[in-house]
Amino acid sequence: MQAKAMDGTDRARALEIFTAVVDLGSFSAAGRQFDLTPSAVSRTVDRIETRLGVRLLLRSTRTLTLTAEGRAYLQAARRILADLNDAEQQIADQGAPRGRLRVNAAQSHGRLCVVPLPGEFVRLYPHILVDIALSDTLTDVAGGEADVAIRFGPLADSGLMARKLGETGRVIVASPDYLARAGTPRAPEDLHHHNCLNFNFRRAEPIWPFRRDGEDFALSVKGTIEANSGETLGELAAQGVGIARVGRFSVINEIENGRLVPLLEDYNPGDVEHIHAVFVGGANIPARVRVFVDFLVDKLR
Repeated sequence: MQAKAMDGTDRARALEIFTAVVDLGSFSAAGRQFDLTPSAVSRTVDRIETRLGVRLLLRSTRTLTLTAEGRAYLQAARRILADLNDAEQQIADQGAPRGRLRVNAAQSHGRLCVVPLPGEFVRLYPHILVDIALSDTLTDVAGGEADVAIRFGPLADSGLMARKLGETGRVIVASPDYLARAGTPRAPEDLHHHNCLNFNFRRAEPIWPFRRDGEDFALSVKGTIEANSGETLGELAAQGVGIARVGRFSVINEIENGRLVPLLEDYNPGDVEHIHAVFVGGANIPARVRVFVDFLVDKLR
C-alpha cells in the first residue's frame, strides 16, 4: 500500500507518540505523557501502520514488541525528531544565541587571557551559559568534550574549524633584584653561571634555543626549580629565584610593571606559537559558538 499524504504537524506528533510508546512500553504511559487516552495513542499507531501498510508493533496483553519494520521506523523517527529539534534550536539561536557553551583553555593562558573576558561576553549575550574548563590536557572537541578549545602551536589535521586569535613568542626574564645579585647575562653562554628555571614536562636535559648572526643553536641550562606552568616559572623569576624562559603572554604584566626584565633579546630565535580557537564546523554551527569565537577574535587579536 502506498503511503498517503499527511499534515506535517500531525506526522511529527505521530512520530513523538510512537517513540514514546516504545520507550515507555505501553499506550497508557505514552498517553499520560501527551495527555491522551490509551485508545487515542493506539489509534495514532494504527494510522501509522495503515499508512505504511506494515505492522510496527506486536501487541499482547502485557507487552509490546517491535517488528523488524518497527525497529527501522523507530530509528528513522528518532533521527527525524533530532533533526527537527536541531533545526528549531538553530532558528531560535538566530534571534538570541542561547544555551550552554563549553570552553576549554590551557591553565596559564586561560587564567591570564581568557578568564577576564566572559564577564563582558555574557553581558552581550545573557542567554548563553559559559562553562569554562582550564586544563593542559588536550580536549577532544570533535568528540563533543568542548564546544570551543583554545590551542597553541601547529594544529592536527582533524577536520575541525579554526580561527586565529593571535600569536605569542618566548622571552627570557629575570627580576631586577636577581640581576643585581647575580649579574646580567650578556651572551647565552653566561647562563651557565645562573640558576635557570625550567619546565618539568621534558625528560631530556633542558635546552634553550638561540640565534646568533642568523645561525640557530641550542644551549643546555640547569637550575634548582622546575614547574609545569609558565605562569609559575614567571612568578618564581619575579621573586628573584632565577632566570626563566616562558611564553611572553604569561609575563607581559610583570615586564610592564618592572618586576621582570627581558634578557638576551638580541639572541631570541623568534620561535612563535600561533593561537587558535578550534570548534566543529559545518552548516549548523550553533549561534552561541559563532558569536563567542567572533568575540575572542575581536578581543585577543
